[in-house]
Amino acid sequence: MQQSAQKPVLAVDIGGTKILLALISRAGEMLACQRIPTLDEHGYENVIRRLNEATREFLENQGMDETGICGIGIACAGGIDTRRGVVVTPSPNLPDWHDIPLAKMVGREFDVPVSVVNDASAAALGEHYYGAGRGVDDLVLLTLGTGIGGGIIIDRRLYLGASGAAAEIGHMTVADAPPCGCGNTGCLERLASGTAVEEDAIMRLERGDVSLLLEMTAGNIREVTAKMVGEAARLGDGLAQDVLARAAYYLGVGCVNLVNIFNPEMIILGGGMSALGDFLLQPVRRLVDERAFGISARAVRIVTAELGNEAGVYGAAAYVMGN
Repeated sequence: MQQSAQKPVLAVDIGGTKILLALISRAGEMLACQRIPTLDEHGYENVIRRLNEATREFLENQGMDETGICGIGIACAGGIDTRRGVVVTPSPNLPDWHDIPLAKMVGREFDVPVSVVNDASAAALGEHYYGAGRGVDDLVLLTLGTGIGGGIIIDRRLYLGASGAAAEIGHMTVADAPPCGCGNTGCLERLASGTAVEEDAIMRLERGDVSLLLEMTAGNIREVTAKMVGEAARLGDGLAQDVLARAAYYLGVGCVNLVNIFNPEMIILGGGMSALGDFLLQPVRRLVDERAFGISARAVRIVTAELGNEAGVYGAAAYVMGN
């Protein structure tokens, strides 16, 4: 029988549209993976039932059952009580997931330890162990997508906070802004996320500003996406460049706060928006240089993530291995 210290982890990343399952070795090698649709519209109980069935089938396809793994690590969006394995508050991608005992619901099907961690915190762990943050003791990761999530590594360990729900970076208050889905106002997420970029671009088009985005959407301006804004900006479109400059400014303000509070060696920008590259990196780096305390600004590197959409499963596996 394989010794527990040598067994791989079954890692899971639950997203709004798909679930990624992966078998991750102790050396960080992805041995196999599979994607299934989330189908959250049928309710969380159905999602977890299908996850358990898919997990059983996935392991069988690898010629094993739960005795061949050392544990199951689950990355999931929302406010997570990591110590209890409970999804306490929902995310926009899983809007009805309130107080869901996810670890218990999976654990009763498999005789192995089950851990649950916020998906952005898992991404931070993944980048720390296997991606852009390898060898870095102290880092902060921001996931820039529909919203903004975060993960914090301090002294090579994931920082969870008193309730296991630390690093809600997208909900730091940075400026006056429209109300956020969390119930607060002024959140970084409302000013620098992909959704914020889309809303800003649409607002400018609705007031009559001229842009390549009108051609890209065939005049259906409500169909503007953050990716389109990035493409238009690369083509020299002034409106798109202004929209990204605004988002990058507020992202920079958020990073200044993170640098001053945590004095990290690295800030990693991940998520779909990180593909904008220098449209975000250069303004953020400049603002940190200008506004953060000098001793901390000189210590930090601001880079883009390396693991893409697989960061969550790598981090979920790393969390199991480290606990």
